[in-house]
Amino acid sequence: MKKIYYLLFTSILLFAFTSRLLAHSKSDSHKIHTSSVDLGAYLVSRYIWRGSQLGNNSPSIQPAFTFKKGSFEAGVYGAFSVSNNNFSQEIDLHVSQSFVNNAFTLTLTDYFFPTEFGNYHYFRYGKDETGHVFEGSLSFNGTKRIPFTFLLATNFYGADAARINNNPQSNDFNKKTGIQYSTYIEVGYSFELNAVTMNSFIGINATTPRKANRYTNYNGEAGFYGNAFGIVNLGFTASKSIPITKLFALPLSVSLITNLQTGKIYFVFGISF
Repeated sequence: MKKIYYLLFTSILLFAFTSRLLAHSKSDSHKIHTSSVDLGAYLVSRYIWRGSQLGNNSPSIQPAFTFKKGSFEAGVYGAFSVSNNNFSQEIDLHVSQSFVNNAFTLTLTDYFFPTEFGNYHYFRYGKDETGHVFEGSLSFNGTKRIPFTFLLATNFYGADAARINNNPQSNDFNKKTGIQYSTYIEVGYSFELNAVTMNSFIGINATTPRKANRYTNYNGEAGFYGNAFGIVNLGFTASKSIPITKLFALPLSVSLITNLQTGKIYFVFGISF
């Protein structure tokens, strides 16, 4: 199963790179691709990602920077907790390629949490020592005829591993008995309700848990999203822009998120700039 995942996402990334080259060579002779740069920030009362709380019960500031050219995108995303007592941070890099009129997107993401693994250097990428997590994902972005979205994401390299006795410092990151290939599947549906954009979603931890190993004391954890196959991210996000001046409106959002595996529920407020 591991080899299948690895080959799948290697093929996906190769396809994305090849399609990018082909699109570039075919279209440049007919039209000029415009480039754009976008930057902004989000302030959220809690950092909830795919049904799990990150940032230790603290509001989070999340800057973002993206470069786009045609259907290609590259960017940086960060998350920094506001509380000094529970400070945490995250720095992610991503590249993506959309195709079929932007209905589908292939993305490669490099997740890194500087304060989670104190012994890890950012520029160490060895399979047994890196603190990075590399994820490959394929998304269907929805169309007018098909208003649903779909996401399939799998970690294929890095610090995605079992924890001996749930110890995050177990140093069992990328060994054959440790790496999980944590997989997440999400289906979403968006609609308008009284000038408010509603985004509903259901996310599943699709990683098959392994059996406990009595020799290594491995407890069968299923990876990033939970300890069993099931629903980990269920809820909706409501968003609306509030006019401040004639030229400026402030985008606001609220999200109700539940994790059925952990029994947790979150109600999150967010502002974007």
